Amino acid sequence: MARFTLRSLAVIGALLLGGCGLLPEQIDETAGWNAQKLYSEAKASMTEGGYDRAIQLFEKLEARYPYGRFAQQAQIEIAYAYYKSNEPALALAAADRFIRLHPNHPHVDYAYYLKGLVTFNEDLGLLASLANQDLSERDPKGAQESFDTFKELVTRFPESRYADDARMRMQYLVNSLAGHEVHVARYYHRRGAHVAAINRAQAAIANYPQAPAIEEALFLLMQSYDALGMSDLRNDAERVMRKNFPDSVYFAGGPADTRPWWQFW
Repeated sequence: MARFTLRSLAVIGALLLGGCGLLPEQIDETAGWNAQKLYSEAKASMTEGGYDRAIQLFEKLEARYPYGRFAQQAQIEIAYAYYKSNEPALALAAADRFIRLHPNHPHVDYAYYLKGLVTFNEDLGLLASLANQDLSERDPKGAQESFDTFKELVTRFPESRYADDARMRMQYLVNSLAGHEVHVARYYHRRGAHVAAINRAQAAIANYPQAPAIEEALFLLMQSYDALGMSDLRNDAERVMRKNFPDSVYFAGGPADTRPWWQFW
């Protein structure tokens, strides 16, 4: 009886495996579509928010028609689709690939702008989500990368339609990077690491002299030098601060604003 059961199961299994070949293959709706049709359908999907489908169609377009203007446009469009799909690494890779393959393309400035935008929004979103966390160990790598990319854009393409927006974002990023340095300086000062606090405050002043956070950086210098008994340097820092910020709230005990260090707007 056991032999019959095993044999029966073996026969049934063979029939099932054989039957798989009888199932109809999935039909590719794009079969026979030309490059323009694939591109138009992908763009329509993006307009409707169907970024996953758009990515698939752009990939098929480039695979089937690797040459020509539609393939080139698909390469930059797919970078945007990845960006909207919350795939920043893939978006950056796609933008970098477009820049490498088409350095003289009329829309290569947009590829630079998109790169900067990806890292800008990625870093800002993470900072916002960590608003109540001690951020002294936050690595501002994303903000720095975004700034560097926007800087390359406005340097290489000063008349680009994206240049003005890039410049505004650069200013925001400068303020954020300066704020990060001052936050770390404050962190060290509160824990009695005054030399480290001085180094970070000096770095903020040297690298971001026009940023709003410089006011607090000078005040931290005063406090840290004072804590170390370095009166001459403390007085020098105070003279500079009073010259540049004569009405500073820090002279009256500090600001009432308790926003996160990165929130300048």
